[in-house]
Amino acid sequence: MLLLQLVLLTVLVPGGDSDDDFQEPITFRIILTSSFYNRARTQNQGSAWLGQLQTHGWDSKTGAFIFLRPWSRGNFSNEKFMELEKLFYSYSIRFLQVFQDHVSQWQLEYPFQVQLEGGCELHLGEASVGFVEIAYQGSDLMSFQNTSWWPSPKGGRRTEEVCTLFNRFYVINEIIHTLFSDTCPQFLLGLLDAGKAYLKRQVRPEAWLSSGSSPGPGRLLLVCHVSGFYPKPVWVTWMRGEQEHQGTRRGEVLPHADGTWYLQTSLDVEAREAAGLSCRVRHSSLEGQDIVLYWEQHRPVGLVFLAVIVPLVLLAGLAFWLWKRW
Repeated sequence: MLLLQLVLLTVLVPGGDSDDDFQEPITFRIILTSSFYNRARTQNQGSAWLGQLQTHGWDSKTGAFIFLRPWSRGNFSNEKFMELEKLFYSYSIRFLQVFQDHVSQWQLEYPFQVQLEGGCELHLGEASVGFVEIAYQGSDLMSFQNTSWWPSPKGGRRTEEVCTLFNRFYVINEIIHTLFSDTCPQFLLGLLDAGKAYLKRQVRPEAWLSSGSSPGPGRLLLVCHVSGFYPKPVWVTWMRGEQEHQGTRRGEVLPHADGTWYLQTSLDVEAREAAGLSCRVRHSSLEGQDIVLYWEQHRPVGLVFLAVIVPLVLLAGLAFWLWKRW
């Protein structure tokens, strides 16, 4: 397994860019979010993620996994998935029931959410690492190590009481340990192998410039948009000549529905300083040929409209005046 892991990580993990989605370690995680509205109404939601890419959904009513990618099954058989579906579904129901039964004892206030995140990480040349954590209302509650639950240092008395109860579920804890220490790494390796063509694809970005809302009198907000690129790592900045402009503000890299990404960077400058500025885009799909967009060549649609229409109106007015005079 370590040999297969080494081969897959060597193939899938590009070097030299710490922002890569699949920069080591590669993580597969399952998220279960339980919402408690009142004594009679609760809801479970589940999903699974490879890095920042969602690979599975979950039907909480039937317990069935939803395969979001053609390769989401990895190399597991249908029988194996049916076994895991039953296990995950029964655990999610039990998870809800335990918290409902202890609302008063643990001083939980409706509405509230409890989230479980479990998965495994692959490190180059090392054994995989499994993890399970539970949070209450977005704050750490406890974590799972070997076959025991450990309270968060800042969790207080409630956390200790929850851990004490969960540590009594010896059989369930043994199953959890096996799932995330053994089954998860095996599935992750198969998933990486099945999806390697998709994960290694290169999609070139599109880029364009626009102006944002004016930051103030005599100032411009220059915006550089970069869209439709994959993989996620991208370098975008405003330049003056060959020097990076220190005022560049980078937004978050946001996902498109097709699995590609979008990013915009902005720059607040005085209008008279806009000349000579450019936006430079670097991405692995460009094969070293950066995209460079110059602000001087950008003409916002509104300015183009005014530049064309206003002279035409003046000329038409002048022609009408001359015709009347003639």
